[in-house]
Amino acid sequence: MSTQITAPFKQQLLQQRTTLLAQLASLRGGNVGRAQASADHFGGQKEDSRAQQETERDLEFTLDARESAELDAVDAALKRIEAGTYGVCTDCGTDIPAARLHAAPETPRCIACQDKLEHRRHA
Repeated sequence: MSTQITAPFKQQLLQQRTTLLAQLASLRGGNVGRAQASADHFGGQKEDSRAQQETERDLEFTLDARESAELDAVDAALKRIEAGTYGVCTDCGTDIPAARLHAAPETPRCIACQDKLEHRRHA
């Protein structure tokens, strides 16, 4: 894809990256690590049951992991733009339809390859 075609996708990815970084910082309590933020957040809540605290902590870790994975996907897409390989399926090498890229600009695969990957994961 040419720079002119990838420019809107790059802008969308950069905005997505900024949003994810803000969400991660919020979950982590600023610049502290995930474990420290969790300890700070849950350490003083004696009135909540232990099970409730563990459930909330697990939810925070899950959200953090999901947003970290999404950030990795966005960064990988930005690298593909810089390398000139954006919009090409990383598995089969076919062009990814523009509609798919508009819906999920970080996607590295065409729909057929993504379906295959998901079926292997669930098998």
